[in-house]
Amino acid sequence: MVGRGYSIFDTAIGRCGVIWSATGVVAVQLPGAREIDTRRRIFQVHPEAREQRPSQNAELAIEGITALLQGGDPDFSEVSLDAGGVPGFNRRVYEFACSIPRGETRTYHEVAKALGASGAAHSVAQAIAKNPYMLIVPCHRVLEAGNYTDRLSPYGGVISKRRLLALEGAQPVASKTLFEVLLPVAPPRAPG
Repeated sequence: MVGRGYSIFDTAIGRCGVIWSATGVVAVQLPGAREIDTRRRIFQVHPEAREQRPSQNAELAIEGITALLQGGDPDFSEVSLDAGGVPGFNRRVYEFACSIPRGETRTYHEVAKALGASGAAHSVAQAIAKNPYMLIVPCHRVLEAGNYTDRLSPYGGVISKRRLLALEGAQPVASKTLFEVLLPVAPPRAPG
């Protein structure tokens, strides 16, 4: 295969797209309001990509995305990503996002702090907004502190973070870590 390929596929929320290279998945495009909108977005961002049968790696991504959007809990660990052109900090943010368990969330500040860059919450937010690997890298699990937003990156199409989190059984509120700070780890024992 020369260059980049893409494929459009059916999911529970509409027709998604996956773009790949010989190295791995380059991007995931969630559905637009119409399939033509999904295709238009792929052409705008990846004009060199040609529609073709998915590579084995892209097929793994498609199977996982389809399962996730049906409420499943797929394992994307075998899906290779093409991170060429992705800044190092963004890669670190994406790696951390992949470590957030299904059904849990973290804030931009918590991610920055975990990466040893506690003053970089804005940079984390920008990295999340630029995540090309929608769903494979679960950026929907990273939220603004105290102000839940209902939007995704430009690759997000018509689905929202709120809907993705609901599929995972999460409540779109502050992260578990924040609750651990606010509440005691164990309730006090009754005398007895």
